[in-house]
Amino acid sequence: MRITVTGAAGLFGYGLVQVFSTRHEVCGLTHAELEITDGEAVRAAFARLKPEVVVHPAGIPDIDICEAAPSKAFLVNFHGTRHVVEAAREAGAGVVYISTDAVFDGTKQSPYTESDVPKPPTVYGRTKLRGEKVVATLPNYWVFRVSVLFGPGKANFVDKIIEKLRAGEQPIVAADQLGSATYTIDAARKIMEVVEARRYGLYHLSNQGGCARLELAQEAARLAGFDPNSVIGKPSDEMGRRAVRLKYAVMEMAALRQAGFELPRTWQEAVAEYIGKKKRAI
Repeated sequence: MRITVTGAAGLFGYGLVQVFSTRHEVCGLTHAELEITDGEAVRAAFARLKPEVVVHPAGIPDIDICEAAPSKAFLVNFHGTRHVVEAAREAGAGVVYISTDAVFDGTKQSPYTESDVPKPPTVYGRTKLRGEKVVATLPNYWVFRVSVLFGPGKANFVDKIIEKLRAGEQPIVAADQLGSATYTIDAARKIMEVVEARRYGLYHLSNQGGCARLELAQEAARLAGFDPNSVIGKPSDEMGRRAVRLKYAVMEMAALRQAGFELPRTWQEAVAEYIGKKKRAI
């Protein structure tokens, strides 16, 4: 298939390009190459590339930046997505939209399923939910809600923890945020599998197992050869961040299971592989 990936220089975009390129003809478009807030530019790009599927992770992923600049967040995350959808419709392409666990309010105490009603408390979550809704107007669409991302290509939560430890600092991480973790390479492989099967719809996607931010950080520290107790846990409300954080955002991958797909491996296995590869690359 001819695949176009937006935001190709981003963390997830990088992984998606790497994985889809193993089996398909892929054109990755960076922000410098495609401004998704320019509808005419998006339309012209898709008319030229003639994609069969557009994979769309591009956007503003920083929850605090979105909270500080809501107009810009809606311009990029919603209207940019609307431009992608309109151009894909004209090109006859399906769209894979990368969404987020931030569409939920974090008050549930059991894993969120695809049938749970979204209620985002942040600007970021609201912009992503609006994006989901416009993507769902296409006949051929996939929405994948992912969580804390780590993987190659760009600095991420795991990298930042290890970098601070190497610098002799003690990273401070929220001790009261329980969710899921997503290795971009594992997620990209699963997305490719679902796309190839033409099983359209809404999916939750992460590595298996509930994962507290502090637990993820301490496991990354241990695997990288540092004392995990060097990572300090602190209540999220005391960390002085602009946007509210979800205290509970574990996602159940019910749709993948019901469609007959094997679920990704555990987050512990994925983190071990990622850090192992980083060690070998040094």
